[in-house]
Amino acid sequence: MRLLFSKVLKKGIAFVLALALLFGIPLQVSAEISVSAPSVILLEASTGQVIYERNATERRSPASVTKIMTLLLIFEQISQGKVSLTDEVVTSAHAKSMGGSQVYLEEGEVQTLDTLIKCITVASGNDASVAAAEYIAGSEEVFVDMMNRKAEELGMQDTHFVDCCGLTDSDDHYTTARDIAIMSRELTVKYPDIFRYTKIWMEDITHVTAQGTSLFTLSSTNKLLKQYDWVTGLKTGYTSKARYCISVTATRDGVDLIAVIMGAEDSASRSQDAVTLLNYGFSVSQIYTDENTDILPRMAVEGGVEEEVPLVYEGQFRHLDVTGSNLSLIEKELKLPETVQAPVEEGEVIGEAVYRLNGSVIGRVSILSGEKVEKAFYRDYLLKIFHLFFL
Repeated sequence: MRLLFSKVLKKGIAFVLALALLFGIPLQVSAEISVSAPSVILLEASTGQVIYERNATERRSPASVTKIMTLLLIFEQISQGKVSLTDEVVTSAHAKSMGGSQVYLEEGEVQTLDTLIKCITVASGNDASVAAAEYIAGSEEVFVDMMNRKAEELGMQDTHFVDCCGLTDSDDHYTTARDIAIMSRELTVKYPDIFRYTKIWMEDITHVTAQGTSLFTLSSTNKLLKQYDWVTGLKTGYTSKARYCISVTATRDGVDLIAVIMGAEDSASRSQDAVTLLNYGFSVSQIYTDENTDILPRMAVEGGVEEEVPLVYEGQFRHLDVTGSNLSLIEKELKLPETVQAPVEEGEVIGEAVYRLNGSVIGRVSILSGEKVEKAFYRDYLLKIFHLFFL
């Protein structure tokens, strides 16, 4: 029963955190922010806190920003060991037929998954996106089903995908600035290796086809890589329907920002809006981090084969402040019971660390059991007595 309760509690906390991003309000909105795009959002990635938004739940066509979800699923498959970067992918006729941004893969051409990721992130290759999708799921249609299931899992309530690259003009292919921020955060926080690709400005790949061998230069579609010092990614997009879109990531002084622009009139205003949001975010944001490396007290266990169990933090604590507060005044309080009853599962929630600033709770981190402790039975007590008197 205790184990069931702890699992439910942990799932409940995760659900609440997801809702905080999904329905959260801006921490601070400044009249000084002036952006021309009809729909934007700015958030801090490590905490998921929204700093600024405007019309962020308005459904719009995302163009190639769609590929963020494609990349998320690719990296998820890699992390699960289902595919690897060195896997060789054969280009189909369907993948070759993609228009728009492409890297000109030929039918039957073989590229590694690593190269296809570069083609997607750097040059926004529609053909590379479809080739990777087909390799993972067997067909683009099945892969798109995976995309929509993942969107639902992440709480992206205003998103529906029709293809894996964003080339379509279908009214059934839509998302929002807020949902783009959600999947951008999931990709970059969970799989930071993506930045090895999104930081590439220019790189050559090799085409080997029946016509021979040739070099093709990938050139980044994200011009902010050269225009803004702290940009690390992520994905641009354009179609006549979607207009100019971007999900841009940037890091400075330990603050990780994601700015999403949808529907900008041209690439210049898209870049300017992104810079405006990032400048604002960096100017008001400060991060408090507690790595939680301090040693926790051991917890007494009643009725267990062991009398104590070590405790561990579930993770670090990070708090975003945009109000100029003195973060040195943050206090941490450990809330732990005097004892726990066996059996105790490893990873079971035992208590929590509560953080307060100026008397108000600003966050919590669960404290978990570091080991499993079985319930003691009659023979275990006899062994304890034997060890006590004879050893």
